[in-house]
Amino acid sequence: MLHFKTIPEDYIRKTAEFAQVAVNCSRAAHQTALRGNKLSPQVAALTPKVRAFIERSAALCEPDLVHICDGSEAEANALVALMQTQGTLKPLPKYDNCWLARTDPADVARVESRTFICAERERDVVPIARAGQKSALGNYIPLPDYEKAVAERFPGCMRGRTMYVIPFSMGPVGSPLSKIGVEVTDSPYVAYSMRVMTRIGAAVLEALRKDEHFVRCLHSVGRSESSATIGWPCDPARTIILHRPADNEIVSYGSGYGGNSLLGKKCFALRLGSVIARREGWLAEHMLIVGVTDPKGRKRYIAAAFPSACGKTNLAMMTPTLPGYKVECVGDDIAWMKFDKNGVLRAINPENGFFGVAPGTSESTNPIAMESVFKDTVFTNVAETKDGGVWWEGMGGAPEGVTDWKGQPWDKTKKTPAAHPNSRFCTPAGNCPIIDGDWESAEGVPISAILLGGRRPAGVPLVVEARDWAHGVFLGASMRSEATAAAEYAGKVVMHDPFAMRPFFGYNFGEYLKHWLSMPRAGRQMPKIFHVNWFRKDQQGKFLWPGFGENSRVLDWVLRRCDDEQCHVETPLGFVPKPGALNCSNLDDINMNELFSIPKDFWLQEADAIEKYFKEEVGEDLPNEMWDQLMTLKKNIKKS
Repeated sequence: MLHFKTIPEDYIRKTAEFAQVAVNCSRAAHQTALRGNKLSPQVAALTPKVRAFIERSAALCEPDLVHICDGSEAEANALVALMQTQGTLKPLPKYDNCWLARTDPADVARVESRTFICAERERDVVPIARAGQKSALGNYIPLPDYEKAVAERFPGCMRGRTMYVIPFSMGPVGSPLSKIGVEVTDSPYVAYSMRVMTRIGAAVLEALRKDEHFVRCLHSVGRSESSATIGWPCDPARTIILHRPADNEIVSYGSGYGGNSLLGKKCFALRLGSVIARREGWLAEHMLIVGVTDPKGRKRYIAAAFPSACGKTNLAMMTPTLPGYKVECVGDDIAWMKFDKNGVLRAINPENGFFGVAPGTSESTNPIAMESVFKDTVFTNVAETKDGGVWWEGMGGAPEGVTDWKGQPWDKTKKTPAAHPNSRFCTPAGNCPIIDGDWESAEGVPISAILLGGRRPAGVPLVVEARDWAHGVFLGASMRSEATAAAEYAGKVVMHDPFAMRPFFGYNFGEYLKHWLSMPRAGRQMPKIFHVNWFRKDQQGKFLWPGFGENSRVLDWVLRRCDDEQCHVETPLGFVPKPGALNCSNLDDINMNELFSIPKDFWLQEADAIEKYFKEEVGEDLPNEMWDQLMTLKKNIKKS
């Protein structure tokens, strides 16, 4: 029988002593300390299923200590002290309780090529068109290979380390829309970050005593002799991220980077979440949520799906330029949405913090984010200034004496970036000065509109409204966008990214579309769906639309359409603002004709690309409604 021990109280009171003990504790000393199997009240109070999961994980990974996280400030201070001793974190004295982490250069982004879903049949995971081949819509792994991957990596992987047990709630604790997970990890960086990104600790354990259902999350940074950074252990050559929805299980090895290691985020909230949502009849989506109050004082909520680094955080924390408008943030990345008994689509942000891309964030592009991040924040792979602050590209002029994300003096005359393009800030959502008053509402906020979009420099209008729900699903299914630095792809390549979920589907994309198409039912109030594109450029390569706070002008039109105001005209793509309907007062000249033009040749090629994608990636699993919508698009374009 495995013995447990929480971090002793005197260790927490003396954080430096705790750090030294946690680093140097030997397994023999651990067993001696636990002789007699005297469990703390906290451990003894664990439910049988949670304790069984911890016992199995510890027996497999063989940690020297097992610590049950309680989410307290004392615990957070102890983790920070430990990470300073290990060289994982360094303080940023310019700010209030902020820290800098530098990862191994081989561990800087999500590894989509090594992320797998395990199911009984391959077709449960990827569409039939890609059976036996690599799919752009997910990676399948059969159970024997899943078990082999675990067996080759995890035995003894935590020797000499502490296993942190993190009970966490995705969403407000106790909300009917929330779900609970338990992550075990050997990374204090993960333990600390999960405290920011989720709700953890005693309240979650109490909720588990009422309902023992939880998602099991096993994580280890792994062991590798080739890992280049002492303070950032990892095993990049053998990194793997596994999901087994049938057992509500996530297993991740080899990476400490957020998207691969903070298992509540993409792994639980989207990949596993999408499967659970389908089972239970709701939606788990890669969407921000904002509350928008118009000049009349009427407030509506909008959910929006964009790929990473395509303006999600900017929209979630927008400072509107249109007089009389107010935007408040519910969430910047993920929405869980369910119709209530009155037929209203309600949404929660299942996260508790922001894990945002730093480069490009500035006082001019996102002053709200800048106001949020300089307190209680962990910055990862940004540059460091000599006065104990941070800097990244797009933040403003570079000061002298910058240290780059690899810890080396930065030469601004060279082309290498000071901050990694996917460098991040991990900050509590409560820091946001425009956080919505109902962001932790147990029932969720009512959604009036859903926006879809990506980074399209050519051909795609500023905003298009879907003609109906099925057309809106088609707009999501056919989304394309330039690749970002959030994963291991080169930028500037336009990729298919349906619903901004391409890396996050937990099951067959064709079935996902059928699930979306099944949403309209008698008595339900269906949100309107729109496609937006802030990034269209003219022939000289300049943006046609100013973006950022000026996007409030698009939201104004969206909400007027939600009120069924007749401020639209029909085009081959859907409804767009009729001439003069988009409020452009006090803006410099905007070439509206080019911004809303629908080039025939471009759209014939676009339709062909969508058809090719549907045939090659989805095939027979694509719902007939999507083929009908594609044929309608082709017909409309040819007639235009």
